[in-house]
Amino acid sequence: MRISEHTKGRLLIVGTALCWGLAGVCVKSIPWNPFSIMASRCLICTLILFIDRRGRKLHITKKTLAGALFESLTGILYMSSIKLTTAATAIVLQYTAPILVFLFTVLFRKVKPKPAQAAIVAAVFGGCALSFADSLSGASLFGNLLGLASGVTFAGQIIVFSDPDTNSADGIVLSNAISFLVCFPFCFFDRALVFTPQTVFWVLILGVFQYGLANLFYTHGCQKIGSVETSILLTLEPIFNPIPVWIVTGEKMGPLALAGFVIVVAGVALYGALPAIEAKRRPVSAKKNRAGGGGA
Repeated sequence: MRISEHTKGRLLIVGTALCWGLAGVCVKSIPWNPFSIMASRCLICTLILFIDRRGRKLHITKKTLAGALFESLTGILYMSSIKLTTAATAIVLQYTAPILVFLFTVLFRKVKPKPAQAAIVAAVFGGCALSFADSLSGASLFGNLLGLASGVTFAGQIIVFSDPDTNSADGIVLSNAISFLVCFPFCFFDRALVFTPQTVFWVLILGVFQYGLANLFYTHGCQKIGSVETSILLTLEPIFNPIPVWIVTGEKMGPLALAGFVIVVAGVALYGALPAIEAKRRPVSAKKNRAGGGGA
């Protein structure tokens, strides 16, 4: 039985979400500092991406470079956040990005928000506040702040890479190269930098699957299905992320973090589904209007 291109796209995006969701367990299982982890991940991912490009040249523009810098910052902040707070809290705070993009369009592009969008935004920020408030001591607080910062830079990445003048495929390769060059020098100051079989295993999982193959899946998958369906399927990432962390490390979410987690994931998924919901309602409303007009 042949699989349609649309089904292939769905499977690729689901694969993307599941691979991205391995970040928490990988980072928690590798004893290195976040910069060493980031350098190793980016080195492996860059090699995979260059193999996939099959010799295609890299075209660097100002916008592509800006997107690459945002993506590089997002990765470094997110890796550091996972080290200092729970993996679930880190991913939930990063997933404020779609809501921040919405706020950007409202404040700077003067797009008038719809009541449903405003309600979802308020709910998501309430969920983020609950997740943030669950751990407010010492390193956890700093980790939460880094998670929020990664959400801001992720939003910047989405905005820049959504520009038709930006080549996101080139930007992803460039961001990995930048991250490696920035993070690699910190490896020489990492006292925990040891290469045990277990550590090498998790580093390979991180570089090959969590980021390398995930980026390939995403690049090819999003070309086969719409942006709305892509955004909904990608909410599998924050749902899946804490599960392998709990299985491998025993890390659990606190009650406030769990409540915030559910609110944020549900809110982001609903926000992504709004265009499809509205599109289905329009024909129904149009039919009612025509029926009403004929009766009069």
